[in-house]
Amino acid sequence: MSKPLERYQKLGLKESLPRIHRYPLACKELSLILRGAYKKIPKNLQSLIFQDTLTAFRLLPRMQTRNAVLAAHLLLQSVEATLPKQKKNAAVTEYKNAMVAHKRRTKARQEENVSGSTQLPQDVLVHIFSFLDMQSLVSVGLVCWLWNITASENNLWRAQYTTFFGNSDNDAMIKGRQIGRLVEDEEGYTLFWREAFKRAYLGSSSKKLKSSRGYCRDCNTIVWLDNMKCSNEHTGLNSENQQIKPVLPSQVVGYLLDDSLSMASSSDSDSDSDGGPFSRLWAYQRPLSKTQ
Repeated sequence: MSKPLERYQKLGLKESLPRIHRYPLACKELSLILRGAYKKIPKNLQSLIFQDTLTAFRLLPRMQTRNAVLAAHLLLQSVEATLPKQKKNAAVTEYKNAMVAHKRRTKARQEENVSGSTQLPQDVLVHIFSFLDMQSLVSVGLVCWLWNITASENNLWRAQYTTFFGNSDNDAMIKGRQIGRLVEDEEGYTLFWREAFKRAYLGSSSKKLKSSRGYCRDCNTIVWLDNMKCSNEHTGLNSENQQIKPVLPSQVVGYLLDDSLSMASSSDSDSDSDGGPFSRLWAYQRPLSKTQ
């Protein structure tokens, strides 16, 4: 059995904090670890978790979503409830400085937008967004109104639908029932794939679709999931054959303490309450020129 320090390092929280779509969940996991495991782990691991907590606060000014701010505040509450006085004071000071810097950056961005800053053409943004996974596509849609409209582009979500639910061209159920609204393009009416993805996602009972974390049996650890697959490279292994089980943030503490995961005890309600990027997946509606 591996030691708590080794298991913590494999979680990759420090490497995930700079990534905008992983920052909220990484902060949430740090918060749960502080509350549920901090007093039970070795001092060297306590020190590492403390340093990662400071890193999370220092990175906050770079984050642009409300989810990130809420996650950092949740982490602050765990800091105040768990850490000894000296470390708590240092972390609280770091958080306050980060919030001041975050507000300044937000104000500067707003003034820059008002002054008419140069924007990339929408077709260029669509091309760039086509390389993103689903969670990243959701995240960029929260940056500004232009990016939200671009991130809702029909072909982008058709590709995401194919990745998650199969070949969109041959999906008889989608075409037969006409799931989702229709939008008009140069060739006539085509499916609004963002809406089709939404309905298929919300109608799925699989926790795997709703989780950013999973236990990879090939890696023998908890990993980040990219489009429902392990984000680590597996030489000679077909991604379709990966053995992944979804993991909730609350299960990370048990994994860290005793290398155990109680998959059977997971509840769908816990997954649905996760304040990750999915909670805002359908926050904005793309204006339609014509519906049917």
